[in-house]
This record gives sequence, structure tokens and C-alpha cells, in this order.
Amino acid sequence: MKPPPLFLLLLHLLLLLFITTNATKLTALSPTPSPTPPTTSKSSPSALDPKQIRALQSLNIPTTRDPCIQPSPHNATICDNSKPFRHLISLHLFNCSSDLSLSFTALKSLSSLHALSFTNCRASPIRFPSHLSLSLTSFSCIHSLRRLTGVWLSRFVNLTDLTVSYTSINTHGLYVILGNMHKLKTITICHANLTGSLPRHLHLNLTYIDLSNNKLIGKIPTSLTLLEDLEFLNLSSNGLNGVIPTEFGDLISLKNVSLASNSFSGPIPDSMSAIPGLVHVDLSNNQLNGTVPRFFSELKELKVLNLDNNKLHGVLPFNASFIKRLDVLKVGGNGNLCYNHSVLSSKIKLGIAPCDKHGMPMLPPPSKESSSGDSESESSDYDYDDDGAEGANEKKGHHHGPNKVVLGVAIGLSSIVFLIVFLVLSKWCR
Repeated sequence: MKPPPLFLLLLHLLLLLFITTNATKLTALSPTPSPTPPTTSKSSPSALDPKQIRALQSLNIPTTRDPCIQPSPHNATICDNSKPFRHLISLHLFNCSSDLSLSFTALKSLSSLHALSFTNCRASPIRFPSHLSLSLTSFSCIHSLRRLTGVWLSRFVNLTDLTVSYTSINTHGLYVILGNMHKLKTITICHANLTGSLPRHLHLNLTYIDLSNNKLIGKIPTSLTLLEDLEFLNLSSNGLNGVIPTEFGDLISLKNVSLASNSFSGPIPDSMSAIPGLVHVDLSNNQLNGTVPRFFSELKELKVLNLDNNKLHGVLPFNASFIKRLDVLKVGGNGNLCYNHSVLSSKIKLGIAPCDKHGMPMLPPPSKESSSGDSESESSDYDYDDDGAEGANEKKGHHHGPNKVVLGVAIGLSSIVFLIVFLVLSKWCR
């Protein structure tokens, strides 16, 4: 007996469903091939030139297997990406061992350097190979190398950055060092026992000059005022003298200036008002005279103004809002400088006296007797009232309570009256 057609149709559908389900499970269980990683064209960096590794080792400089990748604790390195070998382009040696010695052969192998710096490395300098002298654009020597000379430094003619600090230089005048450094932009030579005067010719691309704590003498040359790109100038703690040039205002890019601890005299030039970006001005410990210019209060970027210990006089032309805007204001040590006590409160510690009606510093009030109390005796900030010097003089002549002579006479008269009354009463009682 043949099965009915409907039964065959259902059986066929069930068979198709079974086959489809098992095929799906098999596909899910079959491992998927992992994607092929993309190939990169970038290869691993090449190693440092073996000649330069040997050069570092000959200088008794500890090196790792590859100084470009793992610098030593006693040096910092930067390498280029040249092939087949990389080359050092920057080397900073610091806290060197006492047996560090510079050899001409080793330095010749390091002629690829563009920047070389020493910190706390007390080795003796030697003549550098010409290729290295010409390739350097940055040289720094901080508390390092012994017996430096100006001629030795002058061979680095392609420098853009020169730093020598806490290292003596045997030379007379800066021009010996800087004369041929036409590309120089920043110069720091401080605590170097540098003698002579400032050069009459300076390269116009200088942006940073720090010659502090040396033994420089003479005046500020006009050539310095031609440096329109100069942003930082520190000539403090030298033996410079004369007046600050009237052309000083031509330094239109200047932000930080310190001429402190020299022997400059004359007035503060009004031309400085043309330097809009001044942030830090230190003219302390000189012999500057004249009045304090009002233009300082118009410099919007100014944060530090130090005019301590000069010979400035007159009325301080600043108000409270300007003083509060500053981070530092020092005007003490100017004996004839005073402030307007109707504009500024005595609570603002300026280190100068208030002015009288003639614009002269008031004398401090007389010392008070100890009986007036500790709180009064400790008030020492020239707390005069608004009547000025005349009011102060009236206070000096005014005495609180009765005069001592009047008081003595009154006591004597009272005693006489008492005696008379006593005698009269005695006779009456008899």
C-alpha cells in the first residue's frame, strides 16, 4: 500500500530541516582562519655607529648596549635616524666621574653632534676637532671644565645657544668670545669672573642675554639698544656705571630686565614707557636719582618692580589698584621718596614715609612713654592724620591733662586754705 502524498511531503520537509540545522552547527564549530596581520614597512631603528660607541667608552663614559635607546644615568643622548648606523646629535654629560678625560680622537668620532653640554664635569678642556667645532649649534658648560679661555670658546662660530655658568673664563672682554658668532641668539655667561666691558658691536639676532655676577665695567653701549628682538636682559651684579641710555626704549621686545647691583646713575629714562611687554624690572642697588616715572603704572603686563636702594626722591606716583596688581613692589632705601597718605593707606608696607604738604617725607612721630601701652608703641607706620605735617606739629605741642606747674600751685593754695580753716575752728572751739 503506497503512503499518501501528504505524508511524503511532510517527511521531505523534515529531512530538509534536519540537514539545514546540522550544516549550521558544523559551520559554527569549524575554526575560522586568523586574519593575516598587515605588513608594515617601518623597520626597527638601526644601532648606534660602533665608532661612536667606542668613542664614548674611551672617554670613560658608561654606555649601555645602545645609548640611543637606553641612555646611561650619567649622560643623555639624542640620535638621528640615519642608516645603516645612527649617529649622536645631542650629548649631555652630567655628574661625571673624576677620571673623565677628553681625547682628540674620541671627539673626532663625535663630529655629528649639534648640541654638547657638561654639568658637574670637572675635566680639562682640549682643542676640539674642527668638524666638531663647526657642527655644534649649542654648547653648555655649568660648573664644568677647568681653565676655559675666550679664544677656546670663540672657535664655536656656528652656535645659536651658548651657556657658561659657574665656570671661570680667562679673557678680557666679551668680543673675544662673541666676535665671530654671527648666528648666536641666546647667551648666558654668569658667575664666570668675566672682565672687561660690554662689546660695542652685538649681533642683531640676540634674544636672550644673561651676563650677571661677573666683573664687567664701563657703560651700556648704544649697540645694545639696537637689539629689537631682545626679550631678556640681565646685567646685574657687575661694575657697570654711567646713565641708562635714553635709547633704552628701543628694546621694544623686552620682557625681563635687571640692571641691579651696579653703579648706574641719573634718571630712569622715560623712553622705557615705549616697551609695552615689560613684566619684570629690577633697577635696585644703584645710584639712580630723579623721581619715579608715572609710566610704570601704565605698563599692563608689569608684575615685578624693584627700585630699592637708590637716590630717588619725590612723591610715589602709584595708586592702590596698581600696587595690588603687582606681585612685587620694592621702593625702600630711597631716603627722599615718600607716598601720598591721602591716596595710599599706611597699611601698605612700602618701606618709605608718607609725604608732608611740601612733598617731603614726614619725620617719624616722637617715641611714646611706656605707660602709653604696648599697642601704641608698636604702631610705627607713620600713622599721621590727613592734616599733614602741621597737624603732626600740633600734636607734638599738645599735652593731655593739667600743666605740672599749675597743679603744684593749686595744691599749695589748697594746703594754705586748709590750715587757715583748721586754725579758725580751733579758736572757736576754745
